[in-house]
Amino acid sequence: MRIAIFCAGGLSAKTLVRKIIKAAEKQGYMNVECNSFMIGELKEQAPGCDIILLGPQIGFKESKVKELVPEIPIVVINMTDYGLMNGKNIFDLVLKTLNYQDGRPVEK
Repeated sequence: MRIAIFCAGGLSAKTLVRKIIKAAEKQGYMNVECNSFMIGELKEQAPGCDIILLGPQIGFKESKVKELVPEIPIVVINMTDYGLMNGKNIFDLVLKTLNYQDGRPVEK
């Protein structure tokens, strides 16, 4: 699973990346790749991602991002989880968005 976090500067998201990977591993997901990027890198970094997370500070760009990469699910991280760096809640949101159950995608 490849997760990309896009935010304004990319600095605070680096800590969040580590917390998401730790939460994923704790739930048995050992092959999660998660990276953070500045929003200006979207076109170069989005291809191949399973999901794109947007930092709350750029949540207003959600509709534009959806236009640029309509094939990838886009989720804006809520302010509380981002501020608290709650990797577990954010990874749970990723699983729910991608419809994962027991370590694998479930057909809709």
